[in-house]
Amino acid sequence: MNGTLALVGSGEYLPPMEPVDRWLLGRVEGEPRVACLPTAAGTEGPERVAYWSRLGVEHFSRLGAQAEAVGVIDGASADDRAHADRIRAANFVYLSGGKPDYLFRSLSGTRAWAAVTDVLERGGVVAGCSAGAMIFGESIPTFPAIVPFRRAFSLLPGAVIMPHYDEMPGAFARMIRMLLGQKTLVGIEGNTALVRSDGAFKVVGAGGVTVWNRREKRRYTDGATVRWP
Repeated sequence: MNGTLALVGSGEYLPPMEPVDRWLLGRVEGEPRVACLPTAAGTEGPERVAYWSRLGVEHFSRLGAQAEAVGVIDGASADDRAHADRIRAANFVYLSGGKPDYLFRSLSGTRAWAAVTDVLERGGVVAGCSAGAMIFGESIPTFPAIVPFRRAFSLLPGAVIMPHYDEMPGAFARMIRMLLGQKTLVGIEGNTALVRSDGAFKVVGAGGVTVWNRREKRRYTDGATVRWP
C-alpha cells in the first residue's frame, strides 16, 4: 500500500470524528476529492442509502473537501464503469457502515473495488468505518452463523477487525479471540482509527485500539505506534 488506510471503529460523518478526518485529509496530496460509498447499507432501502450519502457529503464539505456520493449499492452498480471512474477520480474514498458480508460480496471482483485499491496504490486515502473497516481484515465474523468467519479482502493478513470494540461485552470478545487461533483480533473503539501509512500503524482519535493475539493483549491510544501483528 502506497497510500493511507484508515479503519474506524464507529462514528462516521459525525462531529466527534472531525479531528480524525481532518488528520486524514492532511494525508492527501493536492485538493482533497472524497468519494463516499454507502454500499454496506445497500440492503436497508433507498432512504437509508440517501441518508448515509447525504451525511458523508455534508461532513466532508464542511471540512473543506470536494465530496460526492457514488451510488454503489450492490454487485451490479459496483461493476458499473461510470461509478468506477468516479471513484478512481477521487483521492480519498470512504466506505460507511452497514453489513460487512454484504459489502464484501458486493465489491468483490468488481470495477469499483479495483478503483478503490487503485486510489490506495496511487498514494490516496481509503477509510472504512464499522463494516467498511471489517472487510480489510483476513476474515469477517458472522455470528450467529454455522460458519463463524467468512473471507474478507485480507489487506491486513491474519487480522480480524472488530469495530465498536468499546461497546462489545468482554465475554463476546473473549469468545471471538478463542476461535481465532493464530489470527489477531483488532478491536477498534468509537471515534478512533487504526491508520496504516508509510509502512507503520498508528492510532488517531479519542478512543483506543486493542491488538490481541496469542502472545499478548495490548491497548494503544492516540498517537501511539501499534506493534503489528
